[in-house]
Amino acid sequence: MPAAAKSPPTEKPVPAPAPGTGMSAVQRALRKLGLLRDIDFALYLPMRYEDETRIVRLADTRDGEMAQIEAVVTESEVVYRPRRQLIVTVDDGSDTCQLRFFNFYPSQLKQLAVGARVRIRGEVRGGFVGRQMMHPAVKAAGTALPEALTPVYSTIAGLAQPVLRREVRSGLARAVLDETLPPGAAPYGTWDLRRALDFLHYPAPDVAIATLEDHSHPAWQRLKADELLAQQLSQLQARRQRAAQRAPVLEVDSAGGKLHKDLLGALPFALTGAQQRVGEEITRDLAREVPMHRLLQGDVGSGKTVVAALAAARCIDAGFQCALMAPTEILAAQHFGKLVNWLDPLLAERGLRVAWLTGSQKKKERDTMAAAVESGEAALVVGTHAVISEKVRFRRLALAVIDEQHRFGVAQRLALRGKAGEDVEPHLLMMSATPIPRTLAMSYYADLDVSTLDELPPGRTPIVTKLVADHRRDEVIDRIRAQLEQGRQVYWVCPLIEESEAVDLRNATETRDELAEALGEQVRVGLLHSRMPTAEKQSVMEDFTANRLQVLVSTTVIEVGVDVPNASLMVIEHAERFGLSQLHQLRGRVGRGAAASACVLLYSPNEGGRVGEAARARLKAMAETSDGFEIARRDLEIRGPGEFLGARQSGAPLLRFADLTNDALLLDWARELAPKMLDRHPDLAARHVDRWLGSKAEYLKA
Repeated sequence: MPAAAKSPPTEKPVPAPAPGTGMSAVQRALRKLGLLRDIDFALYLPMRYEDETRIVRLADTRDGEMAQIEAVVTESEVVYRPRRQLIVTVDDGSDTCQLRFFNFYPSQLKQLAVGARVRIRGEVRGGFVGRQMMHPAVKAAGTALPEALTPVYSTIAGLAQPVLRREVRSGLARAVLDETLPPGAAPYGTWDLRRALDFLHYPAPDVAIATLEDHSHPAWQRLKADELLAQQLSQLQARRQRAAQRAPVLEVDSAGGKLHKDLLGALPFALTGAQQRVGEEITRDLAREVPMHRLLQGDVGSGKTVVAALAAARCIDAGFQCALMAPTEILAAQHFGKLVNWLDPLLAERGLRVAWLTGSQKKKERDTMAAAVESGEAALVVGTHAVISEKVRFRRLALAVIDEQHRFGVAQRLALRGKAGEDVEPHLLMMSATPIPRTLAMSYYADLDVSTLDELPPGRTPIVTKLVADHRRDEVIDRIRAQLEQGRQVYWVCPLIEESEAVDLRNATETRDELAEALGEQVRVGLLHSRMPTAEKQSVMEDFTANRLQVLVSTTVIEVGVDVPNASLMVIEHAERFGLSQLHQLRGRVGRGAAASACVLLYSPNEGGRVGEAARARLKAMAETSDGFEIARRDLEIRGPGEFLGARQSGAPLLRFADLTNDALLLDWARELAPKMLDRHPDLAARHVDRWLGSKAEYLKA
């Protein structure tokens, strides 16, 4: 065991909760941090360290340096100008230092009385009155110095560092950290897990801090390797468990898939090569009794809805039902409009229909739709979360399609899959317009088959993207006038709905009024935001689609699914505030017709005339490329995998320690070892997954 684990401070036990009150405040705070099991405490690593292992002379300190000194109090007084504060002067024999406290207690006055010898740790600042420390940490002098760096953990209100340190130390001591890797399997040069964790919580003072900060130390490497292995094991287990399950075999009858053929013949366009290839991949999956678990990814406008419609036709041809669930009513309505147009005339010949289910429907209409689903008359059900409500019962659900799947929680995805009945699993097709970079797919989506639409349908016009500073707003309005004179329509996207004192951004309501005044009475300017009643939102979208509105001022509610070919200009206000994927999705709302289209990113520089580094990188990427896969790659670079995957945090646990950009070799090691462990050392594999993921591994089924 390294020296870091020596000399534990004397610790008091966590106070027990008062009778009848349940958990104590400390226990509630620990639970909020996700610290439930001993291993959770052991894996809760410091965000930084403080060096309390040595005393320095004041004369040897430099401006801005964190230092720990021992000195005698020579002056101590409470002053009231300009505000109440405690000012203390100390002398360590080499120099003097003034301590300032704006918040203090009577016990501190006693602790810092003249003549007291104290140990002080804080940031040394030079000033007109000599050296100063603001609110330093103070304790009695003469106690033994620790032999390891002091950990500083991320915490929450009501959970002080000393208490959290005590709890982590206790959990680490209790945690079972025996070896779960097969003999000789650990990556070369890494430490065993117990030694690694002891060291990372309490590193020796002579360690190179840079190796802790950049996670290159062998102790860090071991943790990252174990974490990646747990992830690969759990996803491989999920894949194998699914292979043991049974799904309906969706083979066509002797008629040869008439609905599928009729739909192909009725479409007013030809499929792209990518759509044909992906359609064949899905068809092969549906004809097997192993449940399909496929991610269909494609850039904005690549034609995912058509692929989903053809998959639904295969399902219906085989005598089963299909459900399509989208995260917003606007997106679900877009799908419904297309699918009704394509499929309803063909289904009517068979006595079937496309059903519509959303939470905003009136009870009578929703009950009618639910009855059609239960009877089997509704061969295809399109909607929002209402599709998975308890009252909706499918007669023969065999295919579930989830659009923008990353925006659904895991419990919702599992609920849709549960609609097929107890003995069978539905085939699952998840769609995403946010392409997944390869390294991410290898890690987070290792349990999925991935199909990619990497070809845009003919007729999609390239979109010119321009960066424009906010002070050139009038030029943008002139450009809008020019588009309107050509009979085109315009989107203007704002980040807020109403005034916010916290964030000084223009809001959608104010912008609508401003544009209406600037463009004149002959131009109709509409407003769309998420707080509007559903019927009103639908009415606004119908008016814009029919060109009864020429300009639509909106929040990001139009991010996905909205398809108005006549709209040729997208203005995104405060573009520096949006995420890269969101900017790309919004840009994809134009360029859907024959007219040349443009996207104006209107940004507001700070007082220095600049925007932040990350925002600058996002805007630069948008201006340089319209390739969704390149956008996704840059987005991953800027944000890292945790933020990139967003809502997936509610499902498959994200990597806390490993970095896919820098740890590709460890990922390769984990991917190679995982199947061998499951085959040859299943007990070790089960213990390893339980250690790292616990109950979260269950969510990988989604």
